[in-house]
Amino acid sequence: MNLIKKDQNKLCFSVNTNESLANAIRRHVNEIPMIAIDEVEISRNDGPLYDETVAHRIGLVPIKMEKSFKENSEKKLKLRFKKQGLVYSEELKGDAQVVYDKIPLTILKEGQELNLNAIVRLGKGKEHSKFSPGLMYYRNICEIILNKSFANEISKRFPNKIKEKGDKIIVEDNLDKPLIDFCEGIAIKNRQKAELKDKEGLVINIESFGQTSPENIFEKAIDILKKNLSEVAKKLK
Repeated sequence: MNLIKKDQNKLCFSVNTNESLANAIRRHVNEIPMIAIDEVEISRNDGPLYDETVAHRIGLVPIKMEKSFKENSEKKLKLRFKKQGLVYSEELKGDAQVVYDKIPLTILKEGQELNLNAIVRLGKGKEHSKFSPGLMYYRNICEIILNKSFANEISKRFPNKIKEKGDKIIVEDNLDKPLIDFCEGIAIKNRQKAELKDKEGLVINIESFGQTSPENIFEKAIDILKKNLSEVAKKLK
């Protein structure tokens, strides 16, 4: 496994594995229990958005995951806003913490109010997208073979990615963002073709919506996959 890029909410690495395993892990991302606003009771809404729209927007506000949060537990949030202007997610106050403060929920004019109570519960992304912790996607590592005359143009954009072989250059496409479109674009512009050759391994990207780290998403998805496979093995015996 080779780390390509890492920041607070994104992890990218290359690994020598097959697509079947990567896809199984990807599908189990939405099996990870996460907390989200599951119920909204609006007592006053003078704004231009319907109650259902406000409730939907509030439900998709990411809530910071707490390890101690147990199944069937609940936390409460409330929002009381009377000022003119945009109502942001930071106005949700209570037992849980929103991940991003500046998500716009609605807008009020002078004299208008928004009052509501919300309940935070545990759920899974397969039940509703508001419980999803993030995204996992992957692609094959490949080599792009082009005419040697394109070496300078490509190396300016992607240094240390070019190998020379006779009158050709080989560009290894193993970054967090694919190089194929860029290289093919250069070839097409010069009325030539770029040859693609798949290599072993995948580039895997994991993006977190902020409730938990991308590393934790990957580890939890693997743990749940292992658990499910173990249960299947027991039933087959």
